[in-house]
Amino acid sequence: MHDTVRGMEATPTLTTIRLDARALQALAHPLRSRLLTALRIDGPATATDLARALDTNTGATSYHLRRLAAFGLVEESDGGRGRERRWRAASDAHAWTERDIAGDPDAEAASDWLRRRYVQTFVEGYERWLEIQRDWPLDWRAAADSFDAAVRVTPAQLEALVAELAQVVGRYRDPSPDDPDAKRVELYVHALPIEAMRR
Repeated sequence: MHDTVRGMEATPTLTTIRLDARALQALAHPLRSRLLTALRIDGPATATDLARALDTNTGATSYHLRRLAAFGLVEESDGGRGRERRWRAASDAHAWTERDIAGDPDAEAASDWLRRRYVQTFVEGYERWLEIQRDWPLDWRAAADSFDAAVRVTPAQLEALVAELAQVVGRYRDPSPDDPDAKRVELYVHALPIEAMRR
């Protein structure tokens, strides 16, 4: 699952932390971003578990978990001490808008880095899906669909549209946790002005 719901307010079932400029800069780091994603997808883990999963060393994971904790992105979970303490993501998603960082060159650079990383992660994941989808049941292949649409909106209407989509996602967060047919699914929303994409 991707860990960003930019510009979306929290819904009752989807907890979202709003990033300020300093938190955004702290998250714009390759290992920190991967640590937060791992905790959101796989649940609580120790620095040792995360180091093994992400192919790095425990000292690095411990240090960067503490940096994420300083900005409220992760928190200690139940039990454990030192490097064996368990950590968890403090929220389901994080959000920021350009209004939060406008005029701060470092925060703007961090925003650009994170957005590019998320797009790259999506492309890599989608390509993996295309490679292995034939091994999945037809029901899943049919349901794992994608679509795009062109709408004509003002900036305020676009913000409202994205916020409404976030509320819909929140309703489907985990409606049937005991259903053996249910699987975790990543959803991506990218709202881009068409004129900006044309060269």
